[in-house]
Amino acid sequence: MARTMSNKRDYYEVLGVKKDAPPDEIKKAFRDAAKKWHPDRNPDNKAEAEKRFKEVAEAYSVLSDDEKRKRYDQFGHQGLQGVPGADFSGVSIDDLFASFFGGRGGSGSLFEDLFGGGAGGGGGRYGPAPGASLRFELEITLEEAAQGVAKKIEITRDELCETCSGSGAKAGTRPASCNYCRGTGYVTRSQGFFTMRTTCPRCGGRGSTIEAPCESCKGTGRERKKIRLEVPIPAGVEDNTRVRLAGQGEPGDDNGPRGDLYVIVRVKEHDFFIRRGRDLLVEMPIPYTMAVLGGEIEVPTLENRVKLSVPKSTPSGKLLRLRGLGLPDVSGYGRGDLFVRVVIHTPKKVSKEQEELLRKLAELEQVNGKPTSQSTFFDKLREFFTE
Repeated sequence: MARTMSNKRDYYEVLGVKKDAPPDEIKKAFRDAAKKWHPDRNPDNKAEAEKRFKEVAEAYSVLSDDEKRKRYDQFGHQGLQGVPGADFSGVSIDDLFASFFGGRGGSGSLFEDLFGGGAGGGGGRYGPAPGASLRFELEITLEEAAQGVAKKIEITRDELCETCSGSGAKAGTRPASCNYCRGTGYVTRSQGFFTMRTTCPRCGGRGSTIEAPCESCKGTGRERKKIRLEVPIPAGVEDNTRVRLAGQGEPGDDNGPRGDLYVIVRVKEHDFFIRRGRDLLVEMPIPYTMAVLGGEIEVPTLENRVKLSVPKSTPSGKLLRLRGLGLPDVSGYGRGDLFVRVVIHTPKKVSKEQEELLRKLAELEQVNGKPTSQSTFFDKLREFFTE
């Protein structure tokens, strides 16, 4: 529910002054109250500080203006309804700073007057804005992700014009201070006690104009160029990981710092390894005789080949683990495991001697030799690892 005029505190009470207080006393009281309730000075209770700060600013906006003060003394809060600058209840604290004080950092005239150069220690608290950040997608193999790699990439970005060194002015000339804003990059207008700051419409906030533009860059101070960079990819990186290259984006205006370059790493799917975090899964075929009698097979890893013992009576689809043969943790804490799913291989053709032996085995097992239908376990396992 919106706050009404009738339930506001008395402005003199807010500032802690008497009704006959002179302007100098009101201003001093406001200075003290504004310092006390400035949100940056109350980090542990910002909500209450913002509320009190708005209340103090509103009280002073009325009592510092002769006409508003007369109306307030005669009619109270009701007499100020509809009067500009007399009600801050619907104004957010950010809008209050941005509209009247030149931004949250306190670089406007109000804070220069109250705090001797701004709440944060000066109008240049933030400095020139950084340039835009860039994005680049880079594809690597699973082997590269496992070992880590440094990849060369080529991007196109703005560079400062070599002819004018980024000034935008023709050789032998220099940008002139903007006459409209007197080189500040902004214009101000007063509304009672407050001063509103906006970007200069003539120079666009640069504070200068170019009379004779550089022929190479047409006055922009920029040139589009292709740049080669090296991107370090850490071992164990996962698909869709974002690698930040600080200061490799677009340059900022007015000698502002460059933005960043964000490289999105895409890890290609492997032909036969399936990845789940740090672990790997691979399927290896084994003959029926090995599944029954046990044996040893050679298993590929991302780096070489290793021996794996297959126990006796191993069913098809059994998962065997090789510890520490997965991918390294990207933070450097250990490695994952390699899971080997063994599946019984059925040959397409057998020799006459093999067929006779198999028939003899079928008789011993008392089975009819007909294959049974079953769902593909590996497909289900693949879905689990990739979901």
